[in-house]
Amino acid sequence: MIEIDFIYDADCPAADDARANLREALEREGLPVRWREWERSAPATAESMRAFGSPTILINGRDAAGIEAAGSPSCRVYQARPGRLAAVPPVEIIRAALIGAHAPKKASADAEKFR
Repeated sequence: MIEIDFIYDADCPAADDARANLREALEREGLPVRWREWERSAPATAESMRAFGSPTILINGRDAAGIEAAGSPSCRVYQARPGRLAAVPPVEIIRAALIGAHAPKKASADAEKFR
């Protein structure tokens, strides 16, 4: 099962669009539309989650865009395509991370068929 964490600031103007892209990516991959949300300034949010900019999507603990945590409060910027930046992770980046999270399990299952 894939674990998804959505990290955001309460006043982040890009958070709703990032949620919409996450929802669309999950639907396109036929996966359940569910994730955990972490508001960075909430007392219950772990320090490790606070190190990411807003909005960030972690899939099995890894940033969907492959970026390391900045370590300080900040907004996120994503490379939408060469030469174009965006405040939200594009659906295709999220989908690629979801597919990558499935790939090791699928490869192991496929290998078991041939034993």
